[in-house]
Amino acid sequence: MHVTSAGVIGTWWFDPSEASSCWSSALTDSFRRATTYSFGSICFGSLLVAVVQALRAMNEHARSQEEFQMLVCLIDCLLGCIQGFIEYLNKWAYIYVGLYGYGYVDAGRNVWTLFQTKGWTTIITDNLIDNVLFMISVVIGLATGIVGLVIAVSNDGIFDGAGVEVGVEDPTVLGFILGFFTGLIMSNILMSVVGSAVNTVIVCFAESPNEFQTNHPKLSDEMRGAWRKAYPEECKY
Repeated sequence: MHVTSAGVIGTWWFDPSEASSCWSSALTDSFRRATTYSFGSICFGSLLVAVVQALRAMNEHARSQEEFQMLVCLIDCLLGCIQGFIEYLNKWAYIYVGLYGYGYVDAGRNVWTLFQTKGWTTIITDNLIDNVLFMISVVIGLATGIVGLVIAVSNDGIFDGAGVEVGVEDPTVLGFILGFFTGLIMSNILMSVVGSAVNTVIVCFAESPNEFQTNHPKLSDEMRGAWRKAYPEECKY
């Protein structure tokens, strides 16, 4: 999904005519590349995270032993840092994979070089879009939780006995929990697309601002003005 979103936004950035409708060629072509040509790069990035997670699980199992507890804690801290870095790198590397079809290693190296060359490491560090989108997902989850609670109250017996297996005897509480997690999960999936689009715009704006000005002059002027106010030293456009 992340790579497909990056491909669609990239097409909209460089060639808006191919991304002018809901089911445009930009969407189908990006999805096809993500599931075929770029699938290996996606799997490789996920594999790196999975390997670190497996090592952390093995290290967690070693906690049951009383010996070398300090060493176990240090290793867990180190693996946690490595996992966080790989996940953070994946977020930006996958954008280059979706935009240009690069291999994972080349994509990670190129996008990191781009930010360092532009002096934008501070900007991507200050990127709070993921936190904002998560808050929106929580709000949506609370709203759907209330809907589930209302359904449970207005329909007596709809959840009777359903919560025994999970230890929730009150049907209204169960209704709220089901509604909350349903809304949270569904909105998280939707917001991940928005987050991928925003991150792709950041990469494209760093690399090709002139194309944005040519194809979307009004949006480009608004974005340049906002970025000059927020990052006057980093934004040279």
